[in-house]
Amino acid sequence: MLVNLRVQHFAIISDLTLNFAPGLNVFSGETGAGKSIVIEALGFVLGARGDVSLIEEGAEKMSVQATFTSNILPKETRKQYGLTADQFTLRRELDRKGKNKAFIEGRATTVTALAQLGQQLVDFHGQHDHQSLLHANVHLNLLDQFAKHEKLVSQVAQAWQHTQTLKNKLETLRLSAQEKERLLDMSQYQLQEIERVNPKPGEDSELDQTLPKLKHAGKLLEWANQAYEELYAADASATSRAGKAARALASMAELDENLAPLAENVQNALITLEDAANTLSDYKDDLNIDEDSLDKMLERHEKIKRLKLKYGPEISDVLKTAEDLRVKIDNLNHAEEHEQDLVRELDHAQKELVNLAQELHEKRLKAADKLSTQITAQIKPLGFNQVKFGVAVEMDEENITSTGADKVEFLFSPNPGASLRPLKNIASGGEISRVMLGLKTVLAPTVPVMVFDEVDAGIGGETGWLVGEKLHACAQGRQVLCVTHLAQVASQADQNFQVTKTADKNATHVGIIPLNDENLTAEIARMLGGAKGKNSAAFAHAEELLKNAQRN
Repeated sequence: MLVNLRVQHFAIISDLTLNFAPGLNVFSGETGAGKSIVIEALGFVLGARGDVSLIEEGAEKMSVQATFTSNILPKETRKQYGLTADQFTLRRELDRKGKNKAFIEGRATTVTALAQLGQQLVDFHGQHDHQSLLHANVHLNLLDQFAKHEKLVSQVAQAWQHTQTLKNKLETLRLSAQEKERLLDMSQYQLQEIERVNPKPGEDSELDQTLPKLKHAGKLLEWANQAYEELYAADASATSRAGKAARALASMAELDENLAPLAENVQNALITLEDAANTLSDYKDDLNIDEDSLDKMLERHEKIKRLKLKYGPEISDVLKTAEDLRVKIDNLNHAEEHEQDLVRELDHAQKELVNLAQELHEKRLKAADKLSTQITAQIKPLGFNQVKFGVAVEMDEENITSTGADKVEFLFSPNPGASLRPLKNIASGGEISRVMLGLKTVLAPTVPVMVFDEVDAGIGGETGWLVGEKLHACAQGRQVLCVTHLAQVASQADQNFQVTKTADKNATHVGIIPLNDENLTAEIARMLGGAKGKNSAAFAHAEELLKNAQRN
């Protein structure tokens, strides 16, 4: 579970630490109080996109830290991220220059690693996510997610890409004679342009290192001679000043052992000086100021630079282009021979694609039946009389794409006697929200933390109470965080938080406090509306809701 969350300088939160309870944690407050900021902060620390505009006014960076219990993760995941303690901490920072810093248990990592780990920890449902159910392409992805046949979906995508590649090759081979000749001439010209230069891997880097040295060879040689003379001159090392000093100190150290370290230091310095002099001597001998050689290297450097601009950006890309051109030229020169081979290969690839698409279709049909049954069971208690939910899977073998040959659409009938029709055509906003709650319950059974940001939009009354019961049931065995405006939902929480916003002349701030006893009843009463105070009808109604709630 999520143990606590510390948010610093995030939007209008200066410094806030929240401790969470197991089960259902609910955030409530006035409209515009900033209830969703905590959800955004949790998303940020788990790898969601960060925006410097969210950094609090006057602060240089924002920071979010989340602590989770480690037993919610599989053993192999804990081993992968080096999580050995009962709890672990994730932290992410973003400064005004857009620089991210990410940490797992204090160890620096990447935002991508946080996101990958976050996918195993928390499932988010934002305020507008339920609108995605109005788009049929989302239905296909949700069905595949439920069926867990990612490997087969990937095989279909690869097979489709292979057929497209073969079709393109075949189309090239079947060009008109004039177009074929034009392509052949252009390809041969480009290949010759590369082969005339014949660049070698890494040659550009070698030239980049060598040319500055050769361009300034005269000055380098002058300064090398000067340095060599100052270090070594014509004197042998044994008679140099440093040598004399070293010998003198060695003799002194024989009489006073306290001078031994100083004598050793001077002797080491003498050795370093001699090494430097020898290195400078070799450097002078290696300097080549041959103008003709320099001109040739400059010319070659420019030729390689032009090739990289045209076929690069790296020499490896240039060499890959050359190899591709050789294949293309060979195909164009032997078009008739290759065409028959390609036709046979394409025919085989298309049959394989059809077979894979058919297999995927059959698996989707079976998964659709299971998903329909499970979604119906989840949403039926949410205020529907005789609700029916279906998943239509239609195969078009003549129109196979990278996702297969299926068109998937969610069907819905909220009333008895009504036939199943596309969800997007008949469901209201409140019904869509409840269907999404059912989907989330079915599709994320292994994610330990679920987050719902106003999943109760468009509903109220008895239906709101039923949604609260569903959220409370979802939180058994896992943790649920929920932003709500409904008293019926908030009253069934295991932990309530009230979000308030205050403003002064200089800034606006968000405050979040845990609620219990009388202040919890007051907040539920506020959400119900009506007069304030312990003697109000709203307060009495709030007490009744809390009494009737299924609380631990």
